[in-house]
Amino acid sequence: MPVLLRLIVAAALAVTLTVVQARDGRDAMGDRLAACTACHGPAGIELENGYIPRIHGKPAGYLYNQLVNYQDYRRRNTTMNHMVAHLSPAYLYEIAQYFADQRAPYPSPAGAPAGALAARGEQLVQRGDQDADIPACSACHGQHLTGVQPNTPGLIGLPRQYIMAQLGAWQVGTRHAAAPDCMSQITARLDGRDIEAVASWLAAQPIPDDTRPVAQAITDPPLQCGSVPAPEARS
Repeated sequence: MPVLLRLIVAAALAVTLTVVQARDGRDAMGDRLAACTACHGPAGIELENGYIPRIHGKPAGYLYNQLVNYQDYRRRNTTMNHMVAHLSPAYLYEIAQYFADQRAPYPSPAGAPAGALAARGEQLVQRGDQDADIPACSACHGQHLTGVQPNTPGLIGLPRQYIMAQLGAWQVGTRHAAAPDCMSQITARLDGRDIEAVASWLAAQPIPDDTRPVAQAITDPPLQCGSVPAPEARS
């Protein structure tokens, strides 16, 4: 076989092997995370109840922070606390990156709320309430509510029940984040009707064509929020 042909064949085999290994690595990671997708869904949709969030496609930094929050009991869920208890920071970030890389379909939007509830929800999400010192959700979660890299999650495609439950958990102190816990500050300024309005309005929003989190971090957020550094950023 001519030398040039042998080189071409060798290069083709090397590329093929790399692709197969990459695919096998993704498949192996997916198999290891079957316990996650058993509850969160293999494609992020058609969840069995409204209290389980979509994790596919959210920023890796955000997902990593939540796993650490469960590990440190800032968030409490018996299953999650147990599952992450003995995992290393590096593996937690590997899990976070795997789900951040997934591009799964979104569920259909819920029915729109009516009248005053819809108006209040749209106000709080898009403009906030200056008199009550409540910043707009979009000021941190992005104009299209798809999240912002590296640590802010998207709010679209989440069930109404889940959004209400999490806002309520922050409000009563059963959910926390690393200090400064900006969501705890914000939810203290909401009443029950506000929480229902925000959750109902968000759950009814159409899914934008580009669902990726915004790549550039917000330079002047209305509040400073804490986060846990990713493993590679730690000294």
